[in-house]
Order: sequence, then C-alpha cells, then structure tokens
Amino acid sequence: MKPRQQRMLAVGLAAAGIAIATALALRAFEENMMFFVDISEVTEGNYPEDRNFRVGGLVVEGSVRREAGELEVNFDLTDLNSQLTVAYNGILPDLFREGQGIIAHGRLDDDGVFVADEVLAKHDENYMPPEVADSLAKHSAAQDAVIEAEEATQ
Repeated sequence: MKPRQQRMLAVGLAAAGIAIATALALRAFEENMMFFVDISEVTEGNYPEDRNFRVGGLVVEGSVRREAGELEVNFDLTDLNSQLTVAYNGILPDLFREGQGIIAHGRLDDDGVFVADEVLAKHDENYMPPEVADSLAKHSAAQDAVIEAEEATQ
C-alpha cells in the first residue's frame, strides 16, 4: 500500500470512529432524557407513554398513606389545578412531608397511578424545584383569574 493510501485509510477509519462514537453518545442522551410534565397535563392524557417522565407538585395535606412496617407509600400530588396519586416503594427523603414540593420520576400505570422509581424533595425551606414553581405559579394565576372574574360578575 502506498503512503497516500495508508493516510486515506487512517483518515477514513478515524472519521468512522468519530461517527460511531457520536451516534452512541446521542443514543445514550436520548435514553436518559427525562421530561417534566405538569400534573394537569398527565390527568388530561398528555404524557410520554413509552418512557419515564417527571412530575412535580405539592404533597396534598392528609394524603400520605402507608401500612405500618412497609416501605410502600401512596400520596397525592397537586399543581393547584389537578391531583395525581403517586405510589412509591422505598425510603422517602428526610425532607418529604405534606405540603412540601417534590419531584417524582417514574411512569403512569394502567390504573392512572404514577409509579415512582425515585422521589426528590427540596433541600431547604426556601427552595422549590424550578419546574414545580413554574407549574404552581401558572395554575395559581389561572385560579386567581377565575376568582376575579366571578367577583366581577357579582
């Protein structure tokens, strides 16, 4: 093989290696991408059915249900517009409690219950996950507009 052919072969193999590495990296990113979906959108049926996604909101007061001595816990999440029941089997974060903002990773089962693989709680009193804060603000503003409209008609 001539030196020129050797260089062309080396360049071709390097380009093929870079293309394969790029394809593998993009596939890994796609598989690990986690979408955040509002609770209202989930209850309307607008969520990715073929993959895990994240939901977030406030834990509804009095909704935490757990059998004594069991790790499985059920609770309701709200975005101030809709509620979604979440089932989680594992140890909850120390900061998990009713009325606090959380994010759950998982998928919706056939019964309409969100089965969480992971539950994340905020890390201090002043922090709210940005996705949850945006969702709550959006639905809170919509509720305020409805109340103002009702007051204006009276």
